[in-house]
Amino acid sequence: MEIKPLSSYQKFVMAMLAITQFTVVLDFMVMSPLGDILMKSLVITPKQFGIAVSSYAFSAGISGLLAAGFADKFDRKKLLIFFYLGFIVGTFLCGMAPTYETLVAARIFTGIFGGVMGSISMAIITDIFELNQRGRVMGIVQMGFAASQVLGIPMGLYFANLWGWHAPFMMIVVLAVVVILVVIIKLKPVNAHLSVKNERNVWAHFRHVLFLKNYRIAFLSTALLSIGGYLMMPFGSAFAVNNLGVLQSELPLIFMLTGVSSLIFMPLVGKLSDRYDKFKIFAIGSVWAVVFTLIYTNLSVTPLYAIITLNILLFMGISSRMIPSSTLTSAIPNLQDRGAFMSINSSLQQIAGGIATMLAGLIIVQKDKNSPLENYPILGIIGSIFILMTVWFIYRVYRIVKNKEAQPK
Repeated sequence: MEIKPLSSYQKFVMAMLAITQFTVVLDFMVMSPLGDILMKSLVITPKQFGIAVSSYAFSAGISGLLAAGFADKFDRKKLLIFFYLGFIVGTFLCGMAPTYETLVAARIFTGIFGGVMGSISMAIITDIFELNQRGRVMGIVQMGFAASQVLGIPMGLYFANLWGWHAPFMMIVVLAVVVILVVIIKLKPVNAHLSVKNERNVWAHFRHVLFLKNYRIAFLSTALLSIGGYLMMPFGSAFAVNNLGVLQSELPLIFMLTGVSSLIFMPLVGKLSDRYDKFKIFAIGSVWAVVFTLIYTNLSVTPLYAIITLNILLFMGISSRMIPSSTLTSAIPNLQDRGAFMSINSSLQQIAGGIATMLAGLIIVQKDKNSPLENYPILGIIGSIFILMTVWFIYRVYRIVKNKEAQPK
């Protein structure tokens, strides 16, 4: 398949969305490496920490569902600015939270706005980039996930060790303020979808998108993808410290090296997704992820170099799933439905992630704050089952996209 080059403006949009994604992902991701610090500083249980993490996911999911009916009624640039401003305010409140209860409240507020950002970005990508360009774009935009590990999480942990767990949130606020100024000044209106006649009211539009069969298959595949991915994530740092023998001071190195490898690997996966069969890449990545998930979750005290190597190999499998699945899903909705589709899809992703996090908090047991986590291998088994289940549903999405491409324009 011929790869179509990107224009200079498309490259700017790609970079801008990657940076906004970096800040939003970092805000969510930083909770995991802060897990051990938070549980000890606030004297909370794994179950309470699971609630703190999932509160963001649930509020993000509900917010996305409420926004779905409106998502195709406005210029996507204006929506991006509105929700990003709310995200900045929420992250600032997290940085100011004095107690566990106020932190949970601040996470809920942040989720209301931050959780919609991904769907808006996906709608912008789908509007501005053709299908045979989106693999590369997804690869770059989702590098925000890797960049948060290379730069954000290590810096956040460093600041947390110096000034307390509030510091990483304030770091995100400073960066996000700079980003939103660039968005306001440089991003052109994204409103082509407004020219497509759509006489359905907000509620009717929401129902139309939610209940279309092809859309439902895509939504279900996204939910299953999220459950498999979120189960182990929140307790990753606590497992490393309490079970694998990693020092708090060594955590930034693990996240940084894993992130560097992802920065190298994710653009490669994006290019492969544009050139070769997206489903085959996803299926290979899924099998890879299952193998290393089961190995990693059954480790005991392990040398640091082995932990880093296994983390890198595991995230290679994860990125090989994220990019082709996102690219395929982006091809499902029609132009006039994209905003609503992406909002619902993002909401279900967040809600499924919240359910997975709460489930993990119920399964994980820790006798005291310095004891090893128990039942972590069970999370690995459950996560692997969901990863394999998702392969079938992504295959169904793949067939829908192929049939859609075969139809006369």
